[in-house]
Amino acid sequence: MTEPTLDWQAGDILASNGKVALVTGAARGIGLGIAAWLIAEGWRVVLADVDRERGSRVAKALGGNAWFVAMDVAQESQVMVGVAEVLGQFGRLDALINNAAIAEPHGTPLESLDLARWQRTLAVNLTGPMLLAKYCAPYLRAHCGSIVNICSTRAHQSEPHSEAYAASKGGLLALTHALALSLGPDIRVNAVSPGWIDSRDPRERRAEPLSEADHVQHPAGRVGTVEDVAALVGWLLSGCAGFVTGQEFVVDGGMTRKMIYV
Repeated sequence: MTEPTLDWQAGDILASNGKVALVTGAARGIGLGIAAWLIAEGWRVVLADVDRERGSRVAKALGGNAWFVAMDVAQESQVMVGVAEVLGQFGRLDALINNAAIAEPHGTPLESLDLARWQRTLAVNLTGPMLLAKYCAPYLRAHCGSIVNICSTRAHQSEPHSEAYAASKGGLLALTHALALSLGPDIRVNAVSPGWIDSRDPRERRAEPLSEADHVQHPAGRVGTVEDVAALVGWLLSGCAGFVTGQEFVVDGGMTRKMIYV
């Protein structure tokens, strides 16, 4: 396996602000971008991912404020042990970012949808965030922490043959609203719903920019990046968003409810 080509401007680690964030699905894409952004802001970040080998390499590349824990978020025993490891290592937890997700099965007609794949998608995308909220809540409450669930615009407007993904993300959005009421006022819970995000790392994006045709598909001519999502997550964890809970923030360049599939 090749080494990840990280270029997130997180190499010059700032002095830790003492706060600890747990980011799931953090070995690549949006999760990695969020982890790197928070590290650059002085957070200590625990990267959780099912891919132990890649996750360990990525955490090492991000520097001294990154730490890795292997975790299948759909397995309650692994979530319980993983959260205990985080507390054993740092003694506190201030933020939980649920990014781990399965986009498949995608493009599979309903008649061909395998029940096991349906169940696995819902287990990772919906059961996982519930389990993590359950086991992290006592520690987040102690520091008036936050939960941010990475949802999707597919919760509002799906593509054909994406029942499992759309159902799981719609459920996660509903879970976000319910948790905000159940865990408030001590814990703030919000959702960020990306649309089409170019989730490649910065070096790949510079080496092979999106085409003009890619941008033309968007009403405002813009395509999102992981930094767009990461910056919003960072704001939601800050004191500037102290009154914000139970909300969904859509990051899609104005595309939601405007896409027409033929």
